[in-house]
Amino acid sequence: MVAPVLETSHVFCCPNRVRGVLNWSSGPRGLLAFGTSCSVVLYDPLKRVVVTNLNGHTARVNCIQWICKQDGSPSTELVSGGSDNQVIHWEIEDNQLLKAVHLQGHEGPVYAVHAVYQRRTSDPALCTLIVSAAADSAVRLWSKKGPEVMCLQTLNFGNGFALALCLSFLPNTDVPILACGNDDCRIHIFAQQNDQFQKVLSLCGHEDWIRGVEWAAFGRDLFLASCSQDCLIRIWKLYIKSTSLETQDDDNIRLKENTFTIENESVKIAFAVTLETVLAGHENWVNAVHWQPVFYKDGVLQQPVRLLSASMDKTMILWAPDEESGVWLEQVRVGEVGGNTLGFYDCQFNEDGSMIIAHAFHGALHLWKQNTVNPREWTPEIVISGHFDGVQDLVWDPEGEFIITVGTDQTTRLFAPWKRKDQSQVTWHEIARPQIHGYDLKCLAMINRFQFVSGADEKVLRVFSAPRNFVENFCAITGQSLNHVLCNQDSDLPEGATVPALGLSNKAVFQGDIASQPSDEEELLTSTGFEYQQVAFQPSILTEPPTEDHLLQNTLWPEVQKLYGHGYEIFCVTCNSSKTLLASACKAAKKEHAAIILWNTTSWKQSQFLVFLPSPTKLLLCTVELFGLVIGVLTASISSLGVETKRYVVAVGLECGKICLYTWKKTDQVPEINDWTHCVETSQSQSHTLAIRKLCWKNCSGKTEQKEAEGAEWLHFASCGEDHTVKIHRVNKCAL
Repeated sequence: MVAPVLETSHVFCCPNRVRGVLNWSSGPRGLLAFGTSCSVVLYDPLKRVVVTNLNGHTARVNCIQWICKQDGSPSTELVSGGSDNQVIHWEIEDNQLLKAVHLQGHEGPVYAVHAVYQRRTSDPALCTLIVSAAADSAVRLWSKKGPEVMCLQTLNFGNGFALALCLSFLPNTDVPILACGNDDCRIHIFAQQNDQFQKVLSLCGHEDWIRGVEWAAFGRDLFLASCSQDCLIRIWKLYIKSTSLETQDDDNIRLKENTFTIENESVKIAFAVTLETVLAGHENWVNAVHWQPVFYKDGVLQQPVRLLSASMDKTMILWAPDEESGVWLEQVRVGEVGGNTLGFYDCQFNEDGSMIIAHAFHGALHLWKQNTVNPREWTPEIVISGHFDGVQDLVWDPEGEFIITVGTDQTTRLFAPWKRKDQSQVTWHEIARPQIHGYDLKCLAMINRFQFVSGADEKVLRVFSAPRNFVENFCAITGQSLNHVLCNQDSDLPEGATVPALGLSNKAVFQGDIASQPSDEEELLTSTGFEYQQVAFQPSILTEPPTEDHLLQNTLWPEVQKLYGHGYEIFCVTCNSSKTLLASACKAAKKEHAAIILWNTTSWKQSQFLVFLPSPTKLLLCTVELFGLVIGVLTASISSLGVETKRYVVAVGLECGKICLYTWKKTDQVPEINDWTHCVETSQSQSHTLAIRKLCWKNCSGKTEQKEAEGAEWLHFASCGEDHTVKIHRVNKCAL
């Protein structure tokens, strides 16, 4: 088999900050699908790797839904809706895109989709019934059979909006039923009659906008769970109404029944809907409810009655009825602690309910796994993370062992490989968040292995150095010798960093500053209830990548220097190859501000003030940014037929998100022949979906590269862009 020239080995991203953009496939080893900017990402939570990217939307992806198979086998189709006013049906084979069909017709952003497989009486072949809701106040129903797609019907809600959708089938029939949760605090129920959906009921009870609805079949009954901004969850029961004449005493108290009649195969069937229960446990908006899916265990179909809910109160609750009384009770409550987050947008079960995942307000994913010994205990697990807004800059460390990125989500993130002794596969993860800022971050530069400078939409450059606790955890996670790494570091390294109240600067925390946390009783006795509760840094030794809670609080780097001199927002910063000079520039409204400042990296004083960008500037430029192109250049020495020649490999990032590779061979001819050869470009799934902001080659002369067996065959470079994504690619030198 011929080795590919270009491979995408690692991807870092997180879901968009909208409801319904996360969905877990049913069936064994189901994939997690979520929308990142304009892409649909398929992620394997067990292997902890991104399987592929589905690129087709031209604007933000707002909602995703796998189409579940009734036999419990893994899903192979999914639908997504985006702000480009279209719905896309994706067909997957061997975890790769097989076919994409675009459904167009909405006149506004699509923010809710659902789909089921439907078998018609007149046609034994399965067709796919798709429903979508958009900002044009319309709900559209589509039928897809093979490559053909037809819009069956459009339901208009006037000035209202359908915020949540779910399709299912009425008990003992093949009649589809649709539930629409609206902004009028009602759930509108539609049933299909003569190929048209007709409204049969409106369920009242919620006192605010409906945020989620989902059907689930248990035995002969159909249950509907709904959640709302009134902080409550309601469970409704739909069943076939008995036709036998039953005498009822007038004194008996009975639940109110909402009834309707459906004609199925020339037989009229009466159905009734009653309120089963109301679940009150959340203290803020409930954004999502999901039933645990059915699954096969040892060949037997399992149908657990469990419900998962996610709320803006930063908690996720697992509900189930009591075995004896049947009363619905809270079984497990998990959530987010600390930080500046605002709660959860969504939640999902995996295929057998042993793992649950939550989607937080800032895009972060929180994964919990059930303890096999103690089923009531859930422990946090490692999951993918990344920026939730455009990534503006990235840089490799001098040894090529980790990368640091900055973005307009106001964070600086550090990604490194996790090397385990018992596994040969190496996965990359976010292991630190050195800077959480109050301004959009625009640029950064590495001064040495554990020191960097960042610039943001402010007039100040900030210098950060790694604390001791980070270095210890970095060595433990990446499998390096702590003594070897610390030999070049100062002996008086701080333990960590914390942000003071109402401050923007990360303050160093030394060993003597670390105070023991007071117990709950001591805190109650000493606290007046009006103090600002500052989150104190607590050192911890990690052997695996940290969770989101730990990243938010315990991985900051102390700020060691501020560089003043620019009059406007910092735009770019870079360092020369010897790391002795730092160059920075800012936006300028006047020509006297259109200057480059050179800083001495030893004294941190201004070395020179270059007005109007005088030539030559070769010392300053390691990246050229021009007309929407970003060019990163690497020089490599390659042996050819026993003659040592120099070849250059150039990666060019385009505004459309594509990356092209070119090679150039230096000759001794006069004049010089510019023999540039186009080698390869990224495929649709490998490319970014928006403009690429930075390309950076890994340093081949680093010590780690010599240790790797594949170091002689592969070159590595990283890319980042406005699509919120950071990718690490590898290039086969032998195939160039």
